[in-house]
Amino acid sequence: MTRPNLIFILADDLGYADLGCTGARDAANQPANVSPNLDRLASEGMRFTRGYANSAVCSPTRFALITGRWQYRLRGAAEEPLAGNARGDKVLGISSSHPTLPSLLRDAGFSTALIGKWHLGYPPHFGPRMSGYEHYYGFHSGGADYFAHCDPRGVPDFWHNETPIEEDGYLTDLLSRRAVQFIEQQSAERPFLLSLHYSAPHWPWLTRDDRAESERIGGVGKHTDGGSLATYQRMIHHMDEGIGWVMDALEARGMSDDTLIVFTSDNGGERFSNNWPFVGQKMDLLEGGIRVPLMARWPARIAAGGVSNLPNLTMDWTATMLDAARVASHVDYPLDGLSLLPVFDGAADQSSLTLSEKHASRDLCWRMTHRGQRALVRGDWKYLQIDGVEYLFNLANDARERANLREREPERLAELRSAWTAWDNTMPLLPEDARVSLVFTSKDLPQATF
Repeated sequence: MTRPNLIFILADDLGYADLGCTGARDAANQPANVSPNLDRLASEGMRFTRGYANSAVCSPTRFALITGRWQYRLRGAAEEPLAGNARGDKVLGISSSHPTLPSLLRDAGFSTALIGKWHLGYPPHFGPRMSGYEHYYGFHSGGADYFAHCDPRGVPDFWHNETPIEEDGYLTDLLSRRAVQFIEQQSAERPFLLSLHYSAPHWPWLTRDDRAESERIGGVGKHTDGGSLATYQRMIHHMDEGIGWVMDALEARGMSDDTLIVFTSDNGGERFSNNWPFVGQKMDLLEGGIRVPLMARWPARIAAGGVSNLPNLTMDWTATMLDAARVASHVDYPLDGLSLLPVFDGAADQSSLTLSEKHASRDLCWRMTHRGQRALVRGDWKYLQIDGVEYLFNLANDARERANLREREPERLAELRSAWTAWDNTMPLLPEDARVSLVFTSKDLPQATF
C-alpha cells in the first residue's frame, strides 16, 4: 500500500462563512462566487461543519498544528500572538528538539516543504528548516505586505531557506506558483508533505491590483486604514485561484488520487469576515473566533460529497496525517490530537456514524489570557467564561450564542465547569509575562452584564 502525499493548506484569518460552499455573501447579500476551486475540493471530498481552530489567534494554532499537541504545553504559544518584539528571543518559538509533523515525516522518508507563513519563532534560534522542513519559501512574521514583502513594522521578511530574497510580485501568487513548482519537482517514488500556509486574507487589505495602495502605506501594515468587503473577497479569490493551480499540478503529475489535501484557517475571521450564523471573530472564544472552514479531499480514501458534523481541532489533522502516512508519534511527545481516518471510512452523513468512544467522549477546550477567556465544547453544549462571567449555550439550538442557559441548567454548567478545570489542571499555568497583541476588540464579545 502506497503512502499518500500530504498537502495542508492554511488560510490566515478566514472566517467560517467566507467561502462559497459555506455561505459567502457579497455586499448586496447575494451568494458570492469567491472560491470555485475550494468549493470543488469540498464537493470532491468531505466538508466538516464543526471544524475548530486550536486557538482564536494565529501562532498558538500553528504550535498545535506542527506538534499535534495542546499548544499550552509550549511557552511560545502563550503569546497571543507572537509579535515582532520576539525577534532574538531564545524561548518564544518551537524548539528544534521538539518532534514535529514535518520532522517525523522527513525521518520516515517524506520530502517536506513549507511555503508561506511560519510564525513560530525568529532566526537564528528558530526556523522551518530547524523543525523538519527540508525546503522553505516564505516569511517568518505574523503578517506580510503583499508587494513589499515586509513584516508589519516594515522589516524585510521574505526567505528562501535561510537566505533573504527579493522577488517582485503579489505574495499570494508567488506562494501558489512555488507550491506548483515543488509538486512538479517531486519524484513519484518519494511521498511528500507540502505545508502551504497563505497570508491571505490577513491584512493589509491588498489585491493583485493594489500595488499603489501598498506603496501608499509604505509597506507597514495598517489595520484600520483601508479595505472593503470587495477587497477582502478578492483576496480570497486570488488564494482560491492558486489552490486551483496546485490541484491542476497534481492532476498533471497523476498524483491527485493518492494525495490527501486538507484546507482550513488558523482562526476565525476578522474585520470583513462573514461568520454567519456565528458571532465573534479573531481573539474571541465565541464560535466566530474558533469555528473555521474545513474540508479534506483524498479520492483514493474519501468518497465525494461527504459531510461530517464531528467536532474536531486543528491538532487532530496532525494525528490524521501521521496516521495516513503510517508514521508513529515520538514516544516522549504523545499526541493530544486524534486521527480522523475513521471518519473518512464512514457514511457521508456523519450523524449516523458510530466513532470510537475516544472520539465521541472527548471535550474540546480553550483558554486565553485576553479577557480571561475559557471554553469547553462537549457535543452540542458549550461552556464559556469571559471576564469572570459564565455562559452556557446549546449550540444546536443557539448557534449565535445569545441564550445563556446557566440559570436553567445549573447542574450541566457545574459539570462542564468542572471538566474544564480538570483539563486545565493537566496543562502548564499561563505565564504571567505572556503578552496579548491586540489591534481591535470584537464588538460581538459578550460583556459582563449578568
